[in-house]
Amino acid sequence: MPGRKPGSVPADLRGHIGGLFKGARLFWLGLFAVTWLLSQYSFQIYKALDARWIIRFPAQFQLNLDTHISAFLDWLVNVANFGLFTFRDLTRGIAWLIELPYQFLRNILIEGFQSGLGNEAVQIAPSLSWIAVIVIAVAVGHYARDWALAALVGACFLYLAVFGQWDSAMITLASVLVAVPIGALGGLGLGILAYRSPWIDRLLRPVLDLMQTVPVFAYLVPILILFGFGPVAALVATVIYAMPPMIRVTILALRGVPEDLLEAGRMMGATPRQMTWKVLVPAATPTLMVGVNQVIMLTLNMVIIASMIGAGGLGFDVLASLRKLDIGGGIEAGLAIVVMAIALDRASQAFAERRVRHRRTGSALQRHPWSMTALAVIVGTFLLGQVVPAVQSYPPAWEISTGAFWSDGMEWINVNFFDTLEAIKTVLLTGLLLPVKKFFAGIPWPWGIIATGLIAWRVAGWQLGVAAALMMAFIAASGLWAKAMVTLYLCGVSVFIAVLIGTPLGIWAAQRPRAGRVILGLMDTLQTLPSFIYLIPVVMLFRVGDFSAMIAVVLYALAPAVRYAAHGIREVPGELLEAGKMAGCTPRQLLWRVKLPMAVPQLLLGLNQTIMLALSMLVITALVGTRDLGQEVYIALTKANAGQGIVAGLSVAFIAIIADRIVHALSDSQKRRLGL
Repeated sequence: MPGRKPGSVPADLRGHIGGLFKGARLFWLGLFAVTWLLSQYSFQIYKALDARWIIRFPAQFQLNLDTHISAFLDWLVNVANFGLFTFRDLTRGIAWLIELPYQFLRNILIEGFQSGLGNEAVQIAPSLSWIAVIVIAVAVGHYARDWALAALVGACFLYLAVFGQWDSAMITLASVLVAVPIGALGGLGLGILAYRSPWIDRLLRPVLDLMQTVPVFAYLVPILILFGFGPVAALVATVIYAMPPMIRVTILALRGVPEDLLEAGRMMGATPRQMTWKVLVPAATPTLMVGVNQVIMLTLNMVIIASMIGAGGLGFDVLASLRKLDIGGGIEAGLAIVVMAIALDRASQAFAERRVRHRRTGSALQRHPWSMTALAVIVGTFLLGQVVPAVQSYPPAWEISTGAFWSDGMEWINVNFFDTLEAIKTVLLTGLLLPVKKFFAGIPWPWGIIATGLIAWRVAGWQLGVAAALMMAFIAASGLWAKAMVTLYLCGVSVFIAVLIGTPLGIWAAQRPRAGRVILGLMDTLQTLPSFIYLIPVVMLFRVGDFSAMIAVVLYALAPAVRYAAHGIREVPGELLEAGKMAGCTPRQLLWRVKLPMAVPQLLLGLNQTIMLALSMLVITALVGTRDLGQEVYIALTKANAGQGIVAGLSVAFIAIIADRIVHALSDSQKRRLGL
């Protein structure tokens, strides 16, 4: 076109490109300048005015909410009475109902069935043999998709036997097989209620926000008090942790059912009950299975944390290894969790994608070949196992241990690369972590509350501004301001590094399909690793402290930054790319002036998920010596102080909610600018 330089971007294309804070730079620069000055000189101001309240909330005005919560729970457990039964009776009844299927599955998978108690117990029937369990796993994989998935699932379960993790893995599998149905069915029921009733939907939203942002350690304490120590309490905690995604997915899935399908159901005279179970739920089943997949993954992510209150299984093995700094044993048990997660994740994804198949005709063997095969193997191994013990239980002599390999490998890295690792640690500590920590630690609580309110107001309106200020005031009034600032510093640095690494990787994955398969496959692996697994090698390489916590958080929170960046670049409209090429844009200009601006909403959603994962991981990193809100929650767990744990957990949740609302508002604002 005449009058335009080659490679320049036309005016209509430039209309899509704008800064997030266009016209407001003076506001943001001024806010940062004031915050920086107060942070640097807050101590001098306090000394000059002799006003200690500037840097610490006055003790006489603190809420002391933790003591009231602890007293309430004590009353609930020891005093509360409903006439025919006490609250303790209610919780023990729920525990008994959960324990029945859990113990039954443990008997089937690992312990066998016995009569009598203690030394007088006599075994009636053995558990399923390891061969039978693997065959059942193969059958499930083939039924869900094909032979390739069957081979993968079977290989994963065989790995558990070969590498000596079978007994612990079966205990963990029993927990999963109880927690997942309860979480999935409970989430489905609540999601249907929210879909049917707007007021239930409005009531559930803040509850779900809290359930997904309050650190899991925070509600381990009240669950421990209400249900006692043991696997049942761990299962209750796991269900509470894993259910919220199922509720949200159910609501979205039901709302996504096509209107013409609903209209057809109404025209056929379907009752509300029939509409739910014969129209809505069947039509939404593929999406609902995605929610089931999330429940499975969160359940497996919970197994180590739940072991703190008596879950047992692979989670207990990892936790015990971490406490003893047994790098080999910890990695072995952690890899077993990953292998189980891969098998269950791939199988549940296959069920989500599975299409309805025609029913087979003929004999029972022809109609249900895999069921009949599994039954034959169960009976055959039961009979043969009475004669050949190796058929019933995998022989210890056949087991392979990799513990020494992992321990030697970590020792070799420490010996040969200690100076290099120490130099990297020193540079990042002195150049990034400590200056940022000093900045956040110096922010006076009155200005911190005002600044947070101003940021939220400027981005999303006065309602969020007031809400954000009140949430930060709660943290200050609870006496947790200093620890909250350490949390913000660690989270901020970790998210910054995760986004700095993840965004280029996501762009590379989107623009190079071959590299994308490798990168996204690595992200899949990182997402299946339980959060505790990251701590073991990090502690062995860098010892305890903020730097180790930061590395663990970055690794754990990296995946969403990569995934959303890749998705955002791929979703840029083809006609817009074509317009850029027609205007003479080079590939570099196309990336920086078209793709990245159009991908900003997705990049912000990735940032949001990265923040959420970072905050959840920071509570875990309390085990490596951080002095933040996560440590406060962990100390509450060790002391069984429910009030302290809940208040600290709510403080983390409030930070997460503020960040979530602000980033979502930025994303929505950018979508409007881009006309999306």
